[in-house]
Amino acid sequence: MADEYYIVRSKALPEVFAKVVEAKRLLGSGAAHSASEAARIVGISRSVFYKYKDDVMPYREDGHDRVLTIQSMLEDKPGVLSSMITSFFDAGANILTVNQNIPSNGSAYVTVSIRTANMEMTVPELFERLKSLDGVISVSGVGTVI
Repeated sequence: MADEYYIVRSKALPEVFAKVVEAKRLLGSGAAHSASEAARIVGISRSVFYKYKDDVMPYREDGHDRVLTIQSMLEDKPGVLSSMITSFFDAGANILTVNQNIPSNGSAYVTVSIRTANMEMTVPELFERLKSLDGVISVSGVGTVI
């Protein structure tokens, strides 16, 4: 039988599921260094944590927690890449990778992959901010409809 998934309001579920999600968050953020420590902090047993850890996860309605790859063409002048990186930081994006080609004819391709979970703006707003930076020639999402 194939796995079935349900979207259920958290208040309809036993409290243990919310505690498992919180324990996973503690582990992911580094606030807890082991499953035992995370389980103890949230008030569940380690065996309960392991029983449900792969089956319970928070739902993000807007798909806000995703990895996005952005390709841009930047002018070959000091500070352009730095201002772009600063814009990602200011937006709350978590930078996963940065790849820059060697400049040719006064410009260079830069590809940046980010995690959007903690962004304080929408992806289209981020793109507009990036496009407005001095020295940014173009910005596009790779495999993403914006």
